[in-house]
Amino acid sequence: FLAYLPMSEEIIYSNLKFQDSNKIENTQNLQNLGKKAASVPSPLWRQSTLILTLLCLLLLIGLGTLGSVFYKTLKLERKKLNKLQNVKEELQRNVSLQLMDNVRSSEEIRNLSITLQIVATELCRELDRKKPEHKCKPCPKGWIWNEDICHIWFSDSKTWQNAEILCSAHNASLLQVKNKKKLELIKSLKLYNYWLGLSPSNNMNFKTLDDMITSSAWLKRNISDLNEKFCGFIHGSYVYYTYCSAKKYTFCEKMANSVNI
Repeated sequence: FLAYLPMSEEIIYSNLKFQDSNKIENTQNLQNLGKKAASVPSPLWRQSTLILTLLCLLLLIGLGTLGSVFYKTLKLERKKLNKLQNVKEELQRNVSLQLMDNVRSSEEIRNLSITLQIVATELCRELDRKKPEHKCKPCPKGWIWNEDICHIWFSDSKTWQNAEILCSAHNASLLQVKNKKKLELIKSLKLYNYWLGLSPSNNMNFKTLDDMITSSAWLKRNISDLNEKFCGFIHGSYVYYTYCSAKKYTFCEKMANSVNI
């Protein structure tokens, strides 16, 4: 029994050592197996990688196709834009030429109208001289046509204010002489004791008709009180002043209308 016991312990120790070595070897085998298993890719991962690669290729192909289409479209649109720009420039040139032609035509028409107006006026003057009150006459019936004015005189005597009211009723005004052309016409008419369209004055004086052409007295002012005021009248080639309440003849004038062509 004593001799057997140490041998049993040795066997047990050997068995335990063998078991421990087996455990260590199994553990190492499992670790190696895990490493090998981890290093080997699974079929699912391979499929995912393949799909992603194909998608990337398709995306690149799509981008290339879109880029090509965009370039072609851009090139085509540039051609269209250049063509439209050329058409626009051509239209602008045509419009400019048309405008210039219209301006020339308008100028020719204007000159023709002026010429026709001159001819018609001269013809109407000739007709009026041969047949007074001809229908072409640009003055009211009973009025005299001289140059570019129509005038009429009344033989009944009136105060300066009433004479002015009478002329206003005919859309006319009292006689005014403010240029040499009008001066020669009035001198030829030889008017005596006719009121003039001068502003009433505080002084009684006289001047020649020639000296009154540039006078500021022709600019009539609104005067409500004519008492003790002096008004001008024509007497041949002179201008005299007398009380506005005095009575003189009335000479009215207004611009003549254009002769109807």
